[in-house]
Amino acid sequence: MRKGAKAAVIGGVFVAMVGAAGYGAYSLTSDDGDSAGDGTVASAKTDGAAKTKAPVKTGPPSDAEVRKTVGDFLAAWGRGDAAEAAALTSDEKAARAALDGYRKQARVNKVTLTPGTPTGAKAPFRVSAEIAHAEQRATWAYDSALTVVRDAETGEARVDWKPSVVFPKLRPGDTVRTGPAKKPPIKAVDRNGKELVPAEHPTLKVVLSGLRDKYGAKAGGTAGVELYVDRAGKTPDETLKVLSKGTPGTLRTTLDAGLQRVAEQQVAKKPKSSAVVIKPSTGEVLALANSPAEGFNTALQGSLAPGSTMKVVSSALLIDKGLAGTGKQHPCPKFASYGGWKFQNLDKFEIKGGTFDQSFARSCNTAFITQASTLSDDALTKEARDVFGIGLNWQTGVPTFDGAVPVQQDASKAASLIGQGGVRMNPLTMASVSATASTGTFRQPYLVAPSLDNRTLAKAPRAMKPDTVKQLKSLMKLTATAGTGAQAMSGLSGDIGAKTGSAEVDGQKKPNGWFTAYRGDVAAAAVVQQGGHGGEAAGPIVAALLRAG
Repeated sequence: MRKGAKAAVIGGVFVAMVGAAGYGAYSLTSDDGDSAGDGTVASAKTDGAAKTKAPVKTGPPSDAEVRKTVGDFLAAWGRGDAAEAAALTSDEKAARAALDGYRKQARVNKVTLTPGTPTGAKAPFRVSAEIAHAEQRATWAYDSALTVVRDAETGEARVDWKPSVVFPKLRPGDTVRTGPAKKPPIKAVDRNGKELVPAEHPTLKVVLSGLRDKYGAKAGGTAGVELYVDRAGKTPDETLKVLSKGTPGTLRTTLDAGLQRVAEQQVAKKPKSSAVVIKPSTGEVLALANSPAEGFNTALQGSLAPGSTMKVVSSALLIDKGLAGTGKQHPCPKFASYGGWKFQNLDKFEIKGGTFDQSFARSCNTAFITQASTLSDDALTKEARDVFGIGLNWQTGVPTFDGAVPVQQDASKAASLIGQGGVRMNPLTMASVSATASTGTFRQPYLVAPSLDNRTLAKAPRAMKPDTVKQLKSLMKLTATAGTGAQAMSGLSGDIGAKTGSAEVDGQKKPNGWFTAYRGDVAAAAVVQQGGHGGEAAGPIVAALLRAG
């Protein structure tokens, strides 16, 4: 979804109250005897012939200046004088528009502003507002804050203007409105008809909001009156308060409520982790989860280097080109150089006289770097797009980032083969990679059936070659049973395959840990940011999902 008197004191100085009608009144008294606020008042003097111009103040605002600026700003805002309040900010035009909009568009007819205690130049305050739309009334309360800065030209203390001063969730271009919702509410249900609500599945909050934004008008419901953040089409609107309920239309998704619960429980064990589960035979998304639950939707929209999980795609490319194969000898030296960079394996291991199977199962980086010179600059890009669907325009039903494997040269080209360089993925795209590897055919992931809005799902130009499918599955099964994924996949049997990954990130002490795998008609992928080795960090999450699926 889209998203009376009261007194307060700051150091015994400020008093806020609400008048009998209209906007609240905010009054200020000062007991420091210093109206300029810093004890060094510079005033114009006259000697009868000439006046001395007051110097422009510099440096951070004093505590007294902060108190006075905050008091004056909140007083003007509280009594509904947007012009005066805006004049006390660093961007008078933008502040005036936002404060006028707060009263007119959000339908705020009463507001009480209760200041907190400033910390340096930052001053928190509490907002208690009354919303009025026709005969409907609602209260709205929240905390906000502002920062006082010094104007470089005038030297005066001013409120550093940002939309978040009015409401913390506002970004440039956003507005708060009260009125009929732009889209009717929806009752989202899983594949079995069970309702999915944010209270039970907080990680789905942004997804459900996106589904309402896209399908609210198609699901058959009627709109109610809401207080909401209007994102101007950039992202789904966010409902803040419902003044009158609309009638929701039912929207069936591909999610599985039981598996969704398992995904949420698993990612909650690791901070900054995300996971996605897909049904390879159809492309249906069965579950997705993020930790923290209401943080950024990394599962569907993340853009991260996937590390060695990318070797699933790179291996398909090498097999297609006849440059590698199961049972064939393949180099895995300690080091390999290309394009001026020197690459190495974890702990500088090497496999003397080994096969490609061993290199894949142990995730040997140099086994791939040594092949960079035999590949064209766009070879990996074409394989990722034409076979695995990465880079095509996916139509999942909600906003997603569908992966990127750009054409690269020199060292970056080699790094791309091991999931670094410019390659960017997320759990959705890496779960899809495993799904494609398990069936040999890319089926675009989706959360809502395309028949609902007649959208066209992305199709890869070609299926994977049958022999490549056979060899790739053999490599992934070896990894799941005797390679870097064996510990996590222990106890799973049947048609299984896995690949681990660890992606180095500048500024991080530990790499992001990745894991992607399949079991029968279930494929999953997970990332744990700063989690370390993928088999240990993300592996248990994926394995638990495969067991539950």
